[in-house]
Amino acid sequence: MQRLKTILKKVFFLPPAPTVLIAVPSFIFVFIMLSREEESVLSYVAYLASAYAMILLATGMGSIIQVARGGFQHFPLVRKIKATSWGSRLLGDSLFRSAVTLHGGLAVNLLYTILNFFSGVRYRSTWFMALAFYYVLLSVMRAILVRYVHCKSIGEDMEAELRHYRICGVMLLVMNQALVGVIVYMLTQNRGFSYPGYLIYAMALYTFYITIIAIVNVIRFRKQGGPVMSAAKVINLTAALVSMISLETAMLAQFGEGEAAFRQTMLGASGGAVCVIVLTMAIYMIVSATKRLRFMNQREG
Repeated sequence: MQRLKTILKKVFFLPPAPTVLIAVPSFIFVFIMLSREEESVLSYVAYLASAYAMILLATGMGSIIQVARGGFQHFPLVRKIKATSWGSRLLGDSLFRSAVTLHGGLAVNLLYTILNFFSGVRYRSTWFMALAFYYVLLSVMRAILVRYVHCKSIGEDMEAELRHYRICGVMLLVMNQALVGVIVYMLTQNRGFSYPGYLIYAMALYTFYITIIAIVNVIRFRKQGGPVMSAAKVINLTAALVSMISLETAMLAQFGEGEAAFRQTMLGASGGAVCVIVLTMAIYMIVSATKRLRFMNQREG
């Protein structure tokens, strides 16, 4: 078993430099093969290489960020920002930075809600309307957390944070049911949508980036942050996973014409996996928060 762990670590946990050198060419390779719109041995090689690159980025993004941040700190502009009290707190305090970015996340979710709603009306797309509903729920969850950080400091009231954490878990359950319904609809109706021109490649890079960052932050804040910040990172991960499903649907619609069975299989497998992940996170949030609240009440009683 120890030997297997050592082998897996050498294969999937690489230093920052090899991770970047493998990931960047792999993603470029798969985009080139997708643009050719033809099936070949090289296409399957590209898919496997991009999957391996995605794993490497997920396991090595923390180290890459640390290396990049080390060089980032030496920029003259960054030094000037750190010289101010607010800038020093923003760059040096991860909890404060997360509270600030929570506001930006709320603004982005509201923008996504509006864009998807108008896209759904214009194109008469059930998928875009469902995404609009999904982002409405995400916005409500973020708004709840934003309101909390305006009222209290992180770590000030652990019982209140756990209650907010549990509320977010309950809302995730509702969101997951909506997502299940949308995926079932997409499978039974064999529907899809596509991005215009080369926008799909930009969306792919952005989606990979936010997904990797979301995974890293969920793991890090589960150990370091409080319930409110952990809930915020779970929301980020949920949004990233939905973006992955949207990207996959668009890519299959754009590059998988005439392969309805393959599209249904891929969407069913990935959509089911995302639903299970979101369901697991929601149940964990509800159960863990309830247990901790019960323990706190018993201890006070």
